[in-house]
Amino acid sequence: MNSSKPLDLSARNAARARQAILTKPPGSLGQLEELACRFAAWQGRAQPEDLRPAITVFAADHGVTVEGVSAFPSAVTTEMVRNFANGGAAICVLARALDARLEVVDVGVAGDVAALPIVHAKVRPGSQNLAKQAAMSADETAAALEAGRSAARRAVEAGANLLIAGDMGIGNTTASAALICRLTGAAPELVVGRGTGVDDAGLANKHRAVKTALARVAWENLSGLDTLSELGGLEIAAIAGFYLEGARLGVPSLVDGFIASAAALCAKTMEPSLHDWLLASHRSAESGHDLALKALQLPPLVDLGMRLGEGSGAAVCVPLLQLAVKLHNGMATFAEAGISGKSA
Repeated sequence: MNSSKPLDLSARNAARARQAILTKPPGSLGQLEELACRFAAWQGRAQPEDLRPAITVFAADHGVTVEGVSAFPSAVTTEMVRNFANGGAAICVLARALDARLEVVDVGVAGDVAALPIVHAKVRPGSQNLAKQAAMSADETAAALEAGRSAARRAVEAGANLLIAGDMGIGNTTASAALICRLTGAAPELVVGRGTGVDDAGLANKHRAVKTALARVAWENLSGLDTLSELGGLEIAAIAGFYLEGARLGVPSLVDGFIASAAALCAKTMEPSLHDWLLASHRSAESGHDLALKALQLPPLVDLGMRLGEGSGAAVCVPLLQLAVKLHNGMATFAEAGISGKSA
């Protein structure tokens, strides 16, 4: 498997040197300064280009929904994919506002979406019930990873220099919780949340499904790839592949919420240097997201109480990042403005 592209540390150092001579007290723009320097390292330019985000939403169904873990029926996955295609979902509104490329990829929707103007890369119509058996075979996981890699290549070839992955799949917070528990060692009580808004009975079902799944593989020595196959989902695997390919191509990914972070954890087990190419957008209101972010060592940019998925939390952060780059590039230096620098 190809590794991540090395960061351009000379470009980062040149960006930091520029920050030191801009007309402001050093550090007064806080995290915006270092964000601009990170984009310098990613782009290999002391003054990064404006951001050109591309958003890819991966959709798939989950067999674990038969355990009563969701407040919505599985048919909603198909219905929401139609909504994406028609431009009516939140991520569609955000993509239009950002002038961002938006692509929807079917990697495992159980319903019939063949007539929709989306990317058709269906591996199978939904995963298996992870509480009872492996969610995917090794071959299915590999195919879903490649669907994600292909989507990243399309986005970069179309000119993107910032990647965002979104998710759609009824039942995917259950799969993500199982993955986060297994990969961080955290107890289900700390990770399993209400997802789409399940009641107390649904929450109990989710806890039971995750605990059963974890017990099923408790004594197995699983690689990250094996863990993804056993406990994940097709769209989660695709997002992992999307991140891995972005890093290989030298394009950073802005990680969305709970599901995206579970995918990032899986991807990081396959390629530890992936960390250098990820930026966490927001802290999700979903239980356990903090634990995933800490395991990834990625502090979130904002906390808005969001838990929609679709890549929406990441998309909301793009203007903030765009402003960080523009401040870095557009401010005058002390010499250019004829302003005295800091006293000795």
